[in-house]
Amino acid sequence: MFIQTEHTPNPEVLKFIPGREVMGDGSREFRSLDEAEASPLAEALFAIEGVRRVFFGPDFVTVTKAGPAVDWGHLKAPILAAVMDHYTSGAPLLNDAAGAASHDGEEAYEGETAQIVAEIKDLLDTRIRPAVAQDGGDILFNRYDASTGVVFLHMKGACSGCPSSSATLRAGVENMLKHYVPEVTRVEQAL
Repeated sequence: MFIQTEHTPNPEVLKFIPGREVMGDGSREFRSLDEAEASPLAEALFAIEGVRRVFFGPDFVTVTKAGPAVDWGHLKAPILAAVMDHYTSGAPLLNDAAGAASHDGEEAYEGETAQIVAEIKDLLDTRIRPAVAQDGGDILFNRYDASTGVVFLHMKGACSGCPSSSATLRAGVENMLKHYVPEVTRVEQAL
């Protein structure tokens, strides 16, 4: 098995591409060892000293290291070994009880607002998320405030904490959403 690695715009995050499906549809982020109990692979990665966050994309895994003092030179080999061991073992990505986390906001929208939200989600899924996935991250819909026109989005994977994430939101995502969905006035990162 050959696992490719790619740098991301976020120097604290490295992207690992195992050459096979990881999540398929959707994504999943693990921010702690407790959350990682939902996945044998995430648990194995958190067992490596210096790993702070793990993110599963459609066909990649990103790992966030615990700050600039941690060297990728010391982390890369054990991470590669953990990913390879996982895929050669045949273990499931997620434990049965864990299931896949939804990436859509849970709030129900009605009427014209529901149509606006559907347009926003469609643009995210077809134009924005695939581009962001190339950099090892994901942008997920959180909510839309119809009274102000503000869209709230979650930044995940390499995008979370990335120095260029605010520029990505403003220059890329906000401009595209405002162009195609005139009701959108601003995009904010959901915390």
